[in-house]
Amino acid sequence: MADTLSTEQLQVERIGHTVVLTIKNPPANTWTEQSLPALKALIASLNADRDVYALVITGDGPKFFSAGADLNVFGSGDKARARQMINYFGQAFEALAQFRGVSIAALNGYAMGGGLECALACDIRIAEEHAVMALPEATVGLLPGGLGTQHLPWLVGEGWAKRMILCGERVDAATALRIGLVEEVVPTGEARQKALELAEKVAKQSPTSVTACKKLIQAARHQPMWSALPLEREMFVDLFDSEDQAEGVKAFLEKRKPVWKNC
Repeated sequence: MADTLSTEQLQVERIGHTVVLTIKNPPANTWTEQSLPALKALIASLNADRDVYALVITGDGPKFFSAGADLNVFGSGDKARARQMINYFGQAFEALAQFRGVSIAALNGYAMGGGLECALACDIRIAEEHAVMALPEATVGLLPGGLGTQHLPWLVGEGWAKRMILCGERVDAATALRIGLVEEVVPTGEARQKALELAEKVAKQSPTSVTACKKLIQAARHQPMWSALPLEREMFVDLFDSEDQAEGVKAFLEKRKPVWKNC
């Protein structure tokens, strides 16, 4: 079960077909050499659990979603430790980006550096109105190494990505919504609930269809649209090998809610 992977720094809760992950490492919910591998392991567990359709990630407390890495880790200038740490970040957030289901970041406060990169690796971002987002690594002689240089321009375009990464510009929730960094802004304290409401909508979809659709949407990041069209048609036909496809059509014709099996 997914909830057995709870740690001191990551709390896992199961709500129906949704898993809620709370980053809990006060005071700023930073990622560590323990929590990043734990996130990677959690995603592997969720991918294997056919009863999980969505993942909601939020931070503990009212101020921080996550401030990213604790800079004390890099204070010694140890390149070997730096390489290990950035590999932890990269592997964890790559796993998150490739999660089989739908991932939703509920930004309950500051999302800085690796904290924002975690949210960028999710499919959808809901921000509370007081949230602030930034990738300030260049300010301290580093760079966003947890997929940030790749995910951010995909979402907001090259211009705003350069403002945030090269100029160290912070954006508030309203600006984030305007530039496409987040999909919705909600009042303080309501991001988690809104994310859960979206996750409930996910549960009404065929999970096998959602997985296929997500792969196709993400394929648009690295190949021309026209080259993906044959794959889109092929994956459509492949769904007819699933029990969910037959159940979905049958339920519609019988005017009832479908019972998904994720197979």
